[in-house]
Amino acid sequence: MNKIVIHKVFVTRIKYYLLLKGGKMLDKYFEYKKHKTDFKTEVIAGTTTFLTMAYIMFLNPFILSGEFAGPEKGFFDFGAVYTATILATALACFIMAFYGKTWPIGLAPGMGINAFVAFGVCAGMGYTPQEALGAVLVAGILFLIISLTPIRAWLINSIPKSLKLGIGAGIGLFL
Repeated sequence: MNKIVIHKVFVTRIKYYLLLKGGKMLDKYFEYKKHKTDFKTEVIAGTTTFLTMAYIMFLNPFILSGEFAGPEKGFFDFGAVYTATILATALACFIMAFYGKTWPIGLAPGMGINAFVAFGVCAGMGYTPQEALGAVLVAGILFLIISLTPIRAWLINSIPKSLKLGIGAGIGLFL
C-alpha cells in the first residue's frame, strides 16, 4: 500500500468514528436534532471558539508576570500563571459544555481585572501576589453568594437596557 491509500483509509476511519459513531453517541446527550445542529457543526464551533480565545493563554501570564519582570519584582511567576490559566479555562469550558448543554459558551480569565491585580494591586499598592489572590478568592466567594441569591436579578434589572446593549457592542468592537 502506498502512503496516499493509507492516508485515505485513516481519514475515512477517523471521519466514521468521530462523525458517525461519536456524533450519534453525543446526540443522545446534547440533542443535536432538537437544536437544529449536528456533531460536525459543534466541533467546528468549538474549534473556532478555542482559536478566538487562545490568545488568553499567553496574554494573561504576560500581564500578570509584569512583562517578564519576574516574581522578585513583586509580580506573579509566568509559568505558574500560564499553567493555572490553561487548567482553569479547560475546567470551566468542560463544566459549561456539559452543564449548559443547550447554549455553552467559552469561559476564561478576564483580561481587565488581571492588569488591575498586577499593576494596581501588586505593583502600585505593594501587595504580594499571594495577598492579591486572597482578595480575588474573597471576591469570588462574594460573587457566588450574590449569584445564588435574588440580589443578582435585582442588580441586572437595575441596569438600563440601552447600557446593556452598549456594553455588549463595546466588548464586540474591542474584540
